Amino acid sequence: MKQGIRRKFMPYLFFAALLLPAACTSIDCPVQNAVYTIYKVYDSNGNPVALMDTLTISTTRSDGNDSVLLNRSVNTSSFNLPISYTSPADTLIFEFKNEDDSVTDRVIVSKEDTPHFESVDCNLSYFHTITGVQWTRNVIDSIAINNQSVNYDLSKEHFHIYFRTNP
Repeated sequence: MKQGIRRKFMPYLFFAALLLPAACTSIDCPVQNAVYTIYKVYDSNGNPVALMDTLTISTTRSDGNDSVLLNRSVNTSSFNLPISYTSPADTLIFEFKNEDDSVTDRVIVSKEDTPHFESVDCNLSYFHTITGVQWTRNVIDSIAINNQSVNYDLSKEHFHIYFRTNP
């Protein structure tokens, strides 16, 4: 008789054992744990514009090699750029090309890095607080920090970048 009861409840115990590991975690790890800064382009009068010239943005990685972050973008009105995990500042080289000329500007974004831990099941990621920005003024007129907090939220613009004229 005891064996009959075991056989009757065995499928239920097996099903419960399958569900138990799924109930152990309620955290969904982000698929992409990289964070990006969002730039919006304006003319010198504060009007949103699109750059007509080709824009390439590159940086130098910690190993000394160059890395292209935005390659030959045309009609650019906004763009997202990754931010380094643990470096206190990121140096970006903005290269503007048209049929006749090529002009570069250098942008240095200073920041504080904060490790972000969600769960032991997830990789460690870094959130950032932008503390300052410097730039050369060949084509770029000014850069304003719109939102200092850089995290997974891609709906907020971090920088408003103003150009002297449409390069």
